[in-house]
Amino acid sequence: MKILFLIFHGFNASNGISKKIHYQIHAFQANCQETHLCYLAEENGTKYRMLDDTVLANYGKGIKGKICKRIEFDSIRRYAIRHEINLVYLRSDHNANPFTLRLVRKMKKAGIHIVMEIPTYPYDQEYSSFSMKLNLFIDRCFRKQFAKHLDRIITFSNYSKIFGIPTLQLSNGIDFNEIPIKQQVNDTSRQVHLIGVAEIHYWHGYDRLIKGLANYYTTRPQYKVYFHIVGKFTAKREYEACIPIIKENQLDPYIILHGPLYGEALNSLFEQCDMGVGSLGRHRSGITNIKTLKNREYAARGIPFIYSEIDEDFEDMPYILKIPANEDAVDVQQIINFYNHTNSTPTKIRESIKHLSWNEQMNKVIEAISPMNKI
Repeated sequence: MKILFLIFHGFNASNGISKKIHYQIHAFQANCQETHLCYLAEENGTKYRMLDDTVLANYGKGIKGKICKRIEFDSIRRYAIRHEINLVYLRSDHNANPFTLRLVRKMKKAGIHIVMEIPTYPYDQEYSSFSMKLNLFIDRCFRKQFAKHLDRIITFSNYSKIFGIPTLQLSNGIDFNEIPIKQQVNDTSRQVHLIGVAEIHYWHGYDRLIKGLANYYTTRPQYKVYFHIVGKFTAKREYEACIPIIKENQLDPYIILHGPLYGEALNSLFEQCDMGVGSLGRHRSGITNIKTLKNREYAARGIPFIYSEIDEDFEDMPYILKIPANEDAVDVQQIINFYNHTNSTPTKIRESIKHLSWNEQMNKVIEAISPMNKI
């Protein structure tokens, strides 16, 4: 089967989404599927649509380039038909509109199977600014019509249908070759180091933990708790929910803002840290059940972690601490007590998710589409 993996953005080496997409492509290839990647790129102000390492379309610079990259999709259609692509794996950018609708309609008419991954669902509550709400309005106008041309919607939730289309429920996966297991066991008799890695949105709920640390340090404790935040704040709202609390409570020695890290710098920081921080505010965007990538990455590294949603792959695991899905400050003493009583080793934690490899998850897509391809 020939697969075209289609996304509507570019890549960033420190971005978890970028790494995930490459893991998924490697998994398709490991399952003996010829897979090509279509994405956007920019160099010296010029916008391109790329096909692997080849320029598929040159959109130029300035306003023209910005517009064309959002409305020109005939180059994708022509490539898919000419090269006899069997399956287009499309990652939703919440961008159903007349132009993307025309693309999927024409590819479907040509006999190409199409699945669309919606990374989080529902997603309407994620939009806050006027420009974002305008894009959402357009998406809401066209997404059900768009979905009619899909064979399946890929979801990491427990919804059996989305926009009236049957879903294929996957778990976010792990490429175990790319994520090293933690080697260093730290002395936590006097301190514990927490780590949260994300492009920080309000649904990550880091402000809840920061408030909890503010409460904890008012007691002048001997036992120290550090929180390492890796990533950037995506908007003013997220920044203002966290930074003033840090400043007002003199938490700078205990909350370390690293900015984006990847590669050996990130691996080295994980060696210093003892416990991961997943999402603590998914309820803010109306999500109860989700299988996040970050939870799986913490488990792959072999560290215990906390989160507040329902993640069916981890609910009964002895190395996770569930935080209530509300707006209360996190009870830091509860984290300390939990960590000091857990006896799960990095190897045991990592072994518990071997079935969540990207190879197994993407093979489910192949198994769902292959019978259709033979009709």
